[in-house]
Amino acid sequence: MSGQRVDAKVVMLGKEYVGKTSLVERYVHNRFLVGPYQNTIGAAFVAKPIHVGEKIVTLGIWDTAGSERYEAMSRIYYRGAKAAIVCYDLTDSSSFQRAKFWVKELQNCEEHCKIYLCGTKSDLVEDDRSMRKVDFHDVQDYADEIKAQLFETSSKSGHNVDELFQKVAEDYDQLYSFQQMTEEKGVDLCQKKNSTFYACCHH
Repeated sequence: MSGQRVDAKVVMLGKEYVGKTSLVERYVHNRFLVGPYQNTIGAAFVAKPIHVGEKIVTLGIWDTAGSERYEAMSRIYYRGAKAAIVCYDLTDSSSFQRAKFWVKELQNCEEHCKIYLCGTKSDLVEDDRSMRKVDFHDVQDYADEIKAQLFETSSKSGHNVDELFQKVAEDYDQLYSFQQMTEEKGVDLCQKKNSTFYACCHH
């Protein structure tokens, strides 16, 4: 995989055990592994191409360690990221506070990185509403405040997982196409519209 071209670097951030690795497993391999995961040390990398209209955008996904002792290491992996999926566990209120920490980190260090808030384990709160410890409307208000997209997902059922990564790829493609269009020697945007929107993406 190391030789595969990557268009958009995507970093997964969040407290340990929120389900970042499960999310990547569901998206990339369409599977949910039952049983305790071994903690990610440093970060794991996987690249996956995704169709956006008539083009293909390859997401390079870095699944970072959630433990606080790897905090400094995680900063290395989100450097230069085009998108960050900041995860929290819908059944653990402390994980949402930790998500806010990562958002502040990104705002301070990677101001051009687009943020996506991702509530995990939605299947658990659907089965038992009393297990929900993070209110949807509170998170939506926060997402609006920081201009982030919000998704509630389940790696077990697959709910909203593909939609999350599809949105990341579409947003990247739209931004990249716009940047290319405006950088084309200051030409008239209407004249170059067709050629730039179907140009091949390069990181």
